[in-house]
Amino acid sequence: MTLSPTIFGCAGPRLGEAERAFFQRVNPLGFILFARNCETPDQIRALVGDLRASVGREDAPVLIDQEGGRVARLKPPQWRAAPPAERFGRLAERHRDAAVEAVRINSHLIARELASLGIDVDCAPVLDLRLPGAHDVIGDRSFGGRPERVAELGRAACEGFLAAGVLPVIKHIPGHGRAFVDSHHELPVVRTPRPELEATDFEAFRLLADMPWAMTAHLVFAAIDPDRPATLSPKVIAEIIRGHIGFDGLLLCDDLSMKALKGDLGDLARQALAAGCDIVLHCNGVMEEMTRVAAAAGGITAEAERRFRRGREMQQSGIAIAAASEARLDALMRGLA
Repeated sequence: MTLSPTIFGCAGPRLGEAERAFFQRVNPLGFILFARNCETPDQIRALVGDLRASVGREDAPVLIDQEGGRVARLKPPQWRAAPPAERFGRLAERHRDAAVEAVRINSHLIARELASLGIDVDCAPVLDLRLPGAHDVIGDRSFGGRPERVAELGRAACEGFLAAGVLPVIKHIPGHGRAFVDSHHELPVVRTPRPELEATDFEAFRLLADMPWAMTAHLVFAAIDPDRPATLSPKVIAEIIRGHIGFDGLLLCDDLSMKALKGDLGDLARQALAAGCDIVLHCNGVMEEMTRVAAAAGGITAEAERRFRRGREMQQSGIAIAAASEARLDALMRGLA
């Protein structure tokens, strides 16, 4: 059965019969979980199993946003409270090597928790820069304002995920750090000249262009395409993401139902795929919306399948991380190691 270039959420902690039938018919590439889907470890494992069974693929990817800090779908007391990226960036200002090790261990600990639940893709790390005056939608989710430092810590995070068999998703490519409004609610417009963007926002992503998956940013870069947000812009995707940055992994759009994008969801899905996204993401689990997205998406391309397989190969090649423990992480964060 043809794969659909879609990733969908579901409404609650258990898979409904209408959802099961829909996923069986549509055959989406994979699924994404949110806090509404997560109650206990056993419940999550059962839901993940039901989602994969609905499409008859044990390897169907299951995603989650587990960055640490305020963006974490799995929370205490059942799961560890991981620090936000900003704390590692601050540590790096004093102890670079300790920060790199701490990020790698922290991501590995997150990934081990996810893998134990059957979740195999984490929508992290954030490679957006933290810049003065920008909206705090990124804020402490960023490693900092220097692209080289962000890329170094971002690579350590990716290594930690891969070591536990979890695919990282670098986001929000080609950079969300200059947004002055929250793209969950409005469409940001960035008016920074292209040379400055290439030297700053885009550079962190260029330095991690070898990663397996990336998620787009819903914002307009006026210097490149003043008429379309990056997710829907053939020019931004071809010239910047695939061109200047050189990313050849699986390109996933950010959630189509965010308010930054206007219009019919089916039309938005078509536009995102036509622009060059490999996969469209729809998160809220509303059946009527998912039906429109699936009808518009068609089948996955051969190029997208190639990129997906490449990611799977990377997922199997992670190297074990020694001393990946909470005690070691705590020591590093307190400057004791």
